[in-house]
Amino acid sequence: MQHNRNLTTIGFDADDTLWQNEQFFRMTEKRFVGMLADHGEETDISARLLDAEKRNLAVYGFGIKGFTLSMIETAIEVTGGRVPAAVIADILAAGREMLGHPIEALPHARETVEKLAGAYHLVLITKGDLFDQERKLAQSGLGDLFDAVEIVSDKSAATYARIFSRHGDGPGKSMMVGNSLKSDVVPAIEAGGWGIHVPHELTWVLEHVEPPVGASRFRQIADLGQLPGLIESIAE
Repeated sequence: MQHNRNLTTIGFDADDTLWQNEQFFRMTEKRFVGMLADHGEETDISARLLDAEKRNLAVYGFGIKGFTLSMIETAIEVTGGRVPAAVIADILAAGREMLGHPIEALPHARETVEKLAGAYHLVLITKGDLFDQERKLAQSGLGDLFDAVEIVSDKSAATYARIFSRHGDGPGKSMMVGNSLKSDVVPAIEAGGWGIHVPHELTWVLEHVEPPVGASRFRQIADLGQLPGLIESIAE
């Protein structure tokens, strides 16, 4: 692709943008609720797990380890402190399985990143467990296509301003591409960059916000295959 001076740096989210992630959380949650079926309604257990995740975000951050600890906490709560050790062992095993799950790239992820590499400065910007994100990137085979990788504890306008200044020509000449309006799109636009939303059928409830439809630098595409064309149209 032809490089242009209005846009020099492109940030990509990883989970549910380049590869599947949320579906493994949903599958594990279903399994977890099944383990506690004798102790409450499915919807109630799920709601209590979500409450635990919200409480624990500030302590454990995003990722599978925090999710596993939240499941254990919920199991203790739901059973009034009488959860059998065997159930705790099953929860830990489910968490370990998630951490070992093979990478499943999303449609057009590889071809799009390959097409943009070299013409733009590409930065992978992801939040979650350090080991897990590094493992997924290595397994994806996409690591060498990125000029930089930033694994952050959270994504805010300040995060994007810092990263795009460090790895590019500042947020004004940068773009963030991702499935989460709350984490990938809105804060990137607030920092002065472009925010490109690539919706995923599953997005964690805590990542839901309204799309910034009035923002001049907001765009939405159906899949990553549409990204190169969009970049050409806005980069003139």
